[in-house]
Amino acid sequence: MKAWRVHETGEPRTVMRLDEAPVPEPGPGQVRLRVRAANVNFPDAMLCRGQYQIRPPLPFTPGVEMCGEVDALGEGVTGIEAGARVISPAALPGGAFAQYAVVPAEGVLPAPDALDDAQAAALHIGYQTGWFGLHRRAALRPGETLLVHAASGGVGSAAVQLGKAAGATVIGVVGGADKAKTARELGADIVVDRRTKDFVAVVKEATGGRGANVVYDPVGGDAYARSTKCIAFEGRIVVVGFTSGTVPTPGLNHALVKNYSIHGLHWGLYNTHDPVAVRHAHDELTRLAADGEVRPLVSERVPLDGAADAVQRVADGATVGRLVVLL
Repeated sequence: MKAWRVHETGEPRTVMRLDEAPVPEPGPGQVRLRVRAANVNFPDAMLCRGQYQIRPPLPFTPGVEMCGEVDALGEGVTGIEAGARVISPAALPGGAFAQYAVVPAEGVLPAPDALDDAQAAALHIGYQTGWFGLHRRAALRPGETLLVHAASGGVGSAAVQLGKAAGATVIGVVGGADKAKTARELGADIVVDRRTKDFVAVVKEATGGRGANVVYDPVGGDAYARSTKCIAFEGRIVVVGFTSGTVPTPGLNHALVKNYSIHGLHWGLYNTHDPVAVRHAHDELTRLAADGEVRPLVSERVPLDGAADAVQRVADGATVGRLVVLL
């Protein structure tokens, strides 16, 4: 089969190589998928650079989530039918940027009928992260104000849609006019281009000085630091990632004085600690997709041979929504 593999760490466009590789065989409790679509995520670039919290042995295939067709079942697997259309996180070192991938059966979920292959591939990690971040960690309530950083990106765009579905007023922060247009189309009530406006001032004006009840931050760095200037009393900051490359150092004295909380979110841990909650979230996301309230923004669908370039462009922050590799 054809599979992108990383033999040494570095920039994705440089180190990803399209190889011929053996088709993997599923072991006990595993499922082999014929990959139909693989979503590109920022962690794919971090994996290529050797900077992600998980460091698979070299060589490995990047691609952390996919939509595929069940091709073969390992020993002991029940409740999954061959030919079923499903979504799943990848099981590194055998990632999703390949024609076939083997994954644990317990992580396989039905692909929502309301979404095509590319949209379904982009639903899982980003929207699960948004669901757990906004509902489980931040307990977002109808009528509250939600501030979303990188609102036109893959993770941010999911939070915008989920925030609107939850009845919140959504303020999206982006970098550039094109990204601002995308955030408005996603449903953000107010969009701030951080290159031309101060989002702190906009949040304070929009909320009558109260501030945002929830901040959803996949960026870190200055985005986090300035968010603490416009967080509401009993506000909640959800830390999702650090695409800026800078990990902030929170001033806990400031959190105490202003009476807000900081919530870390590593969604992958729920697969180990509370898989029932992951399936519940998937059921809710499937319902929201069927109702038309969430739909992953797939800005580009690229062929398999374009995967390395797609990962590099996501790493460079040069994209909006999701880039999905079609096989």
